[in-house]
Amino acid sequence: MSLGLSLIKNLDPRPRRSNARRAAAGPRDGRRALEAWARHRAGMPPLRRAVAPSADGTPVAGLASVPPPPPRSYACAPMDAHSPESSGPIRREGPFWDVMEGRREPPPAAVTLGFRLVSIDPEAGTIEVAFDATERFLNPAGHVQGGFLAAMLDDTLGPALVATLPPGHWAPTIDLQVQFLTPARPGELRGFGRVVRRGRDIAFLAGELRNADGAVVATATATAIVRKAEF
Repeated sequence: MSLGLSLIKNLDPRPRRSNARRAAAGPRDGRRALEAWARHRAGMPPLRRAVAPSADGTPVAGLASVPPPPPRSYACAPMDAHSPESSGPIRREGPFWDVMEGRREPPPAAVTLGFRLVSIDPEAGTIEVAFDATERFLNPAGHVQGGFLAAMLDDTLGPALVATLPPGHWAPTIDLQVQFLTPARPGELRGFGRVVRRGRDIAFLAGELRNADGAVVATATATAIVRKAEF
């Protein structure tokens, strides 16, 4: 150490922590942040500073695992549910339900893909739909072009989320990642989608597309943002 650095160190008025105090205070901020990030990536509950008695009864600061808060539920009521204020079934509204119940014409893209709802569970955030892959969708190799498969997956994952939203809300896709696993032939394709996780504005979705034999043709993950409908 140079003479200048030694003088600066000796003149530093800030109190120095002993090794015992440093150990009792816990890991440094950088290490604590890295540890918190790793636990978040692994889906583990966060660490919170707590005071626990040591062997001799004196309190020692440390890190304790705190259970996460209970998950928030955003699911709609089941289709056969009844309103507590009336004896009739709850009326579902919104762009998706308006189309499914015939109050609104289906979008042209869904008509082109031959979209058909097979089953849906808004409480679980799952959906099964069917598409009609016609020969108009084929590429030069005689397989369904990947863009149509991606559109089918988008029309599978999106409704799984939109069906859970209150009236006047929509959820456009802001990111879609597709993996093509095997060539698809003309015919019926089944889409299976689910809501993996949803926050206040952002939702994460996943699903797959299967052919008539049950083989997975393509899989996808997507991110959607919940917004008030502008149409």
